[in-house]
Amino acid sequence: MRNNRLAIIGSGPTSIYLLKKISDNIEILKKDISCITIFEKGAILGMGMPYSPENTDIHNLANISSNEIPELPQSFGEWLRLQERSVLKSCNIDDKKIDDNAFYSRLALGQYFHSQYKLLLKKLRAGGIVVNELANHEVIDIIAYQGKSTVEIEVKKDHFYTFSRVVIATGHSWTEKDQPYKGYYASPWPISKLLSNKKYSNFKVGILGASLSAFDVVTTLAHRHGVFMESEKELVFRPHKNCMDFKIILHSSQGWLPNLQYEQEKLIREIYRHTTREEILSLVDDHGFLNIDVYFDAICRPALIIAFEKDKKNELIKVLEDPLIRFEDFINLMTNKRNYIDSFLGMQREMEFVLEALKNNEPTHWMETLDDLMYCLNFHVELLPAEDHLYFKKIIRPFLMNVIAAMPIGSAKILLALYDADCIDLVTGKVTILEGKPDDKKTSIEIKGNNDIVTSTSFDLFINCSGQNNIPFENYPFPSMINLGIIRKSRAKFKTQPSIIEIKSLAKPENLFYDHQMAFLHIDGIDIDASYRVVRQDGNIETKIHDLTFTHTSGCRPYSYGLQACCATSTILVDSWITLGANKNKIDIDTITEIYENDIEL
Repeated sequence: MRNNRLAIIGSGPTSIYLLKKISDNIEILKKDISCITIFEKGAILGMGMPYSPENTDIHNLANISSNEIPELPQSFGEWLRLQERSVLKSCNIDDKKIDDNAFYSRLALGQYFHSQYKLLLKKLRAGGIVVNELANHEVIDIIAYQGKSTVEIEVKKDHFYTFSRVVIATGHSWTEKDQPYKGYYASPWPISKLLSNKKYSNFKVGILGASLSAFDVVTTLAHRHGVFMESEKELVFRPHKNCMDFKIILHSSQGWLPNLQYEQEKLIREIYRHTTREEILSLVDDHGFLNIDVYFDAICRPALIIAFEKDKKNELIKVLEDPLIRFEDFINLMTNKRNYIDSFLGMQREMEFVLEALKNNEPTHWMETLDDLMYCLNFHVELLPAEDHLYFKKIIRPFLMNVIAAMPIGSAKILLALYDADCIDLVTGKVTILEGKPDDKKTSIEIKGNNDIVTSTSFDLFINCSGQNNIPFENYPFPSMINLGIIRKSRAKFKTQPSIIEIKSLAKPENLFYDHQMAFLHIDGIDIDASYRVVRQDGNIETKIHDLTFTHTSGCRPYSYGLQACCATSTILVDSWITLGANKNKIDIDTITEIYENDIEL
């Protein structure tokens, strides 16, 4: 009997959407998959780290509405409307009418995902596929010998399992260690650790980053150190009497707070909404490269002009009609429009426009269009030369993360209430966390401002909320995959072959290497093909192992876009099994883009 057992490592949203896509195609796939085993290192399957009660807090708000969540058996809104009042209360939701455009707690989203996970397992089992759930089973190694038809998985306590195919979907993982003795936390998760001493932080608390995860910490701490009250016009924060010196200091390299939520015309991204597969491939030069500036000229510029016409931004249309304006010029222009002297006052001003737009159902077309354009580029990034990978990482991605990762209005109101109470501030500059001495009781940092002036300060409590770092190749969590050459470093070839000195001025020396006398750049994480199969050290495809984990593969797919990414990667993976076959050794860009075209909304 043929071994057709599938292992899925991780049980969060990516795995849930993978199960959804398998169940949607169960009649086709059940001849190739007789058994699915799901490994979860935590105690709860089918939630995901950001939404699990093991990690999040009742006051943490999700930044995605029901209408933006890709399809599952039930929508988030439908599920909420079926819940008892006690369930809603446990998720910090009142029993008022559920709004599909509203934002609810992370805990509610976690319970929703868990319910959909259970529904999908029921459907798979009814369709004839055996499903095994292994909670508290942390996978510590994966072994796949070339030429062998099976993959071996090792979990803690020397337990081994054998499968014919493995999908890695482990999600978020923080490897840096906390140093609680000096008040330093390398990540905010699980957020309960910040409250473990049950004491008030009647002092300044430092936070690295001003992103949505930083706001999770802000709201968690603020609700423990004071109360929020609704006044006639705004939200007001009153610190507790024994917390009058409590204040949060956010540190942002650019001095930006996230953009506020904006109305959208189309809530689900599409790869080819503003172009076609044929147009993209026609832009590839004779050496096989797609240049970002060519992509901007041919596809982004006309799409953004149309968006600005809808937004009635005539001055920006004139700017883009100038053929000399490049992508970086556009980014600088839009960045300067947000360079407020005070970011909180800028947010206050921005909120007035946003509330009016939401009230009148007026989309911000240019933001939505830019998101679609970068979503499209993300799935063709293997065509970019190394020079453009560096350009994307340094110039484009920081801008995108601040523009597209929109903050819900309710969250912004909490920030502004804290600001009005003089309980929060934002410091601009690049932060370096100092090593310090073993007996230090505080965390010391240096801040290099835009004027290159360096200052230093220290905190009794300092939380690193700069986001999930890409996992270095050497720290890939399954050591045998490195030792046996099952994976290799991701790579992009330089379009021109500059001198070593010129290349080193562009990138870190450790990220440069030569292969057949051609210069390459290591572009973060491991190498995968277009169907997320890992690439072995010798350049061959390991057809038995797929890695969908963003922090492992961010070099090859650098634009993270949340739950829609979980759905898109799972769709591409399952469609490649059905259309191309799991054992096809080479999948080129022409072939995989046919799948993109067939599944317009991934």
